[in-house]
Amino acid sequence: MPMTTAAPTLRQDARTIGLIGLAHGSSHFFHLLLPPLFPFLIAEFGYSYSELGLLVSVFFVVSGVGQALSGFLVDRVGARPVLFAALASFALAGLTAGSASGYLGLVVASVLAGLGNAPFHPVDFTILNKRVSPARLGHGFSVHGISGNLGWATAPLFMAGIATATGSWRMACLSGGALALVVLAVMVWNRDALDDRQGAWAHAPAKGATGSAHAQEHPMAFLKLPAVWLCFSFFFWSTCSLSAIQSFAAPALQRMYDMPLSLTSMVVTGYMLCSAVGMVIGGFLVGRVVRLEKTISICLMASAALLVLVGLGALPGTVALAVAALAGMGVGIAGPSRDMLIKRAAPPGATGRVYGTVYSGLDLGFSVAAPLFGVLLDRGQTADIFYGSALALALSVVSAALVGGGVARRQAQAA
Repeated sequence: MPMTTAAPTLRQDARTIGLIGLAHGSSHFFHLLLPPLFPFLIAEFGYSYSELGLLVSVFFVVSGVGQALSGFLVDRVGARPVLFAALASFALAGLTAGSASGYLGLVVASVLAGLGNAPFHPVDFTILNKRVSPARLGHGFSVHGISGNLGWATAPLFMAGIATATGSWRMACLSGGALALVVLAVMVWNRDALDDRQGAWAHAPAKGATGSAHAQEHPMAFLKLPAVWLCFSFFFWSTCSLSAIQSFAAPALQRMYDMPLSLTSMVVTGYMLCSAVGMVIGGFLVGRVVRLEKTISICLMASAALLVLVGLGALPGTVALAVAALAGMGVGIAGPSRDMLIKRAAPPGATGRVYGTVYSGLDLGFSVAAPLFGVLLDRGQTADIFYGSALALALSVVSAALVGGGVARRQAQAA
């Protein structure tokens, strides 16, 4: 029976959610296509870390600009063909990196990986919103977030492991490209579960004048909505916080608490695992809470408080590491509520454009925060890594509160 007339079954929802989780994990995997191989590239080409770091900036700049634009493409041609093209771009990125003879080839690989990464959030959330029943949508958002964390966790092990085992960083890149082809084959094989043109909008407008008004709106009209830019700022600040932890928490803990880097490097793994557990919890909470911004505020402020505690330097070293990792729990719990809040703030029929625009704040946050926090670490301001991360979380709470207030007022007016 067409999904526009019958609610999807648990099996249909689980299939779609699983496929989107696999796709999203692949996109996060390709965030780290090259960084785990930096030591191998330095050994072969003699590049500096600043030169290699520029490859990361290229990736996120291309991804950020492309993400804002790809939302329009998703709304026009559908999410499924864009998903297939993105995975093909990842495969080309792996092939290009594996055959690169110099810096230019690595830049091209970064551009291709950035292009592949660009449409994933508009694609993922468009398919989830149209294919998954409202009752299970929170769990879909939860799996989406968890899969991204798993992609980040898997990439260093996969890329560095293959490079070490084979003695060839090129083989690692080619293996990454082959992995993208396998995921693409899975998506094509299960393409019926990803057909967003056969689903029903989970937040479709009411019939009558409201629907007519939306149909006549200019495609760029959503940019006039303050909620869109508040959501953008929310992602920017929350990603600045994440960037500080991912890139600099380990060396900061090493300097502050005089622990070996082999131990402090576990803080990122712990933070991601705690975040994944939090997302599971958040998936159950999101369907039971009316004012989502309250969940977001409580969880993120709790995480910010833990980071400030670490920055004070008053804890024993191993306890400080555990507390920093535990901060990921609050961020994870807030994740599904964050995604649902954006869904409620988005105009019907403009989901791809809205998610593309607001999630480009993620790319901008990564691009801007890394060099700024790097300067703090270079100056010996190690505690400011944690204070700055906490401050960024607090600013994201302000944005979320303003978005939630606007959604509540709109719902009250509609009632």
